[in-house]
Amino acid sequence: MSALYWLINTILNLFMWALIISAVMSWLVAFGVLNTHNKVVYQIGDFFHRITEPVLTPIRRVLPNLGGVDVSPLVLILLIVFARRLLADVFVAM
Repeated sequence: MSALYWLINTILNLFMWALIISAVMSWLVAFGVLNTHNKVVYQIGDFFHRITEPVLTPIRRVLPNLGGVDVSPLVLILLIVFARRLLADVFVAM
C-alpha cells in the first residue's frame, strides 16, 4: 500500500507544481517578460495550459468574480494539499 500512496502523492505533487508553473508563466506573459511568439515558450505554455485548464475551469465557474484576479489555482492548490494530508492520514491508519 505504501507504493500506491507514493504514486498518488507524487502525481498530486507534480500537478501542484504544474499549477504553479502555469500561473507564473501566465503572469510573465501578461507583463511582457516572456514572448509567446517564441515557439519553445509557446509550446511550454500551451502544455501547462492544457493540463491545468480542465481542472481549473469548474472551479472558476463556482468562484465569484474578483475583478480580474484569478484565485482558482490557489483554491486548487489548497485542495491538493488537503487531499495529500488526507491520504497520508488514511495510509498511516492502515
